[in-house]
Amino acid sequence: MSDLCRKLEVDVEIKAPAWKFHELVLKRPHHISNVSGGNIQGCELHEGNWGEVGSIISWNYFHDGEAKVGKHLIEAVDEEKNMITFKEIEGDQLKNYKNFKCTLQAIPKGKGSVIHYTIEYEKLHENIGDSHSLLQFLADTAKDIDAHLMGGN
Repeated sequence: MSDLCRKLEVDVEIKAPAWKFHELVLKRPHHISNVSGGNIQGCELHEGNWGEVGSIISWNYFHDGEAKVGKHLIEAVDEEKNMITFKEIEGDQLKNYKNFKCTLQAIPKGKGSVIHYTIEYEKLHENIGDSHSLLQFLADTAKDIDAHLMGGN
């Protein structure tokens, strides 16, 4: 691994069941803008089917004070582990990174869950900072999804 490759992780404890969180993010990500509108403005399916490996979806989101876009390939899905990996193939993250992946796993814990996010990327050059603010963005979005799921929706 070169000095420009990074892997950052964060855990977010939520009250919703792991399967319920996973199902919303995998099969109904276009609903996330309804529950986390400050972060996610929209999600569209470009190719394939919702929740299927090889499908391409695009996100419109607000991060670090700016409107941004990202087109992602669903690279991997593990239903048993409630895990999804997205690989950015076009978009704002690729302005700073040669490649960018985000994996999320919803892990059952007691009556709730832990959402484990991992982002892996390779910087284009050494002057680009690490993406800690993106981890916070993901954590905040997970909390919004949890509030929605626990609200009986």
